[in-house]
Amino acid sequence: MVKKVALSFSGGKDSCLAFYYLQKQGLQVACLLTTVWKESGDTVAHNEKRERVLNQADRLSIPVHFIETDFHTYTNDFVFMLGSMKERYGIDGAAFGDIYLEGHRSWGEQVAQKAGVEPVYPLWRDQAEVLELLHEFVDTGFKAEVIKVDAEKLPDSWAGRRIDSSFIDDILKYENVCPMGESGEYHTYVHDGPIFGGE
Repeated sequence: MVKKVALSFSGGKDSCLAFYYLQKQGLQVACLLTTVWKESGDTVAHNEKRERVLNQADRLSIPVHFIETDFHTYTNDFVFMLGSMKERYGIDGAAFGDIYLEGHRSWGEQVAQKAGVEPVYPLWRDQAEVLELLHEFVDTGFKAEVIKVDAEKLPDSWAGRRIDSSFIDDILKYENVCPMGESGEYHTYVHDGPIFGGE
């Protein structure tokens, strides 16, 4: 049974909610892993400045390790870092915030296996249940804003919106958009919530 994990962490709602679930399940999050582009140093997931993730890690009192990478070496770099975290912290699991996309899960299972740890998916559920997850995110007290949108799926004006009850009402008006943005329809940055300590 997995007891200690490294959490793949973007700073967005899915990874923060995954942290929350891991805590509820009694698993220890030993460290956060955030991929950043070698050239810019910004996060791969959201093109955020790494300082914003550092701020979150400080408030979580959890060390964050940045994986400098590019398109060609991404998987190998992630596997190498997981192996390093296994030696350094004694992790026996790698946790991911994916919800229902099988391709994402397969990738996580692959890199975990190569690093000799177990993959953990605390948020995993049927696609029909994702709305419940978004409601839970809001109701639990997380505070987040949209930092990036897929212009083919949502209006640019959605950038900067808070994730709240009105956001949920509005996103349900878009038939082909996942409420949780699982296919990249929108990305978020979490400012506050039950997992965080003080500023």
